[in-house]
Amino acid sequence: MAYSFPLPVPWAARGWKAKIRDRERLEPPHVTILFRTKSWRWNLREGGFMDGSPDPKEVPPELVALIVANLAVLRAQWDVMYPENPISLREAGDD
Repeated sequence: MAYSFPLPVPWAARGWKAKIRDRERLEPPHVTILFRTKSWRWNLREGGFMDGSPDPKEVPPELVALIVANLAVLRAQWDVMYPENPISLREAGDD
């Protein structure tokens, strides 16, 4: 089951969403930022957008800052959803 990260009222009311979708266990850990028909993937392991299209500049910087400020929550949720592809294991092995 997908995890919907609760965005504050200004963003949610404007139609923005942030989710960790289900059935993405083989992909690099990421949260998907959605607005209408567009979606952007933010890498939870390395930080930063994973794709050049649609243009990441279309995502408001304040929303990106909100995602970055909540990386611990999003990373923990990814680890719960995809224990076979955990973020924490990779980070521990990188030391």
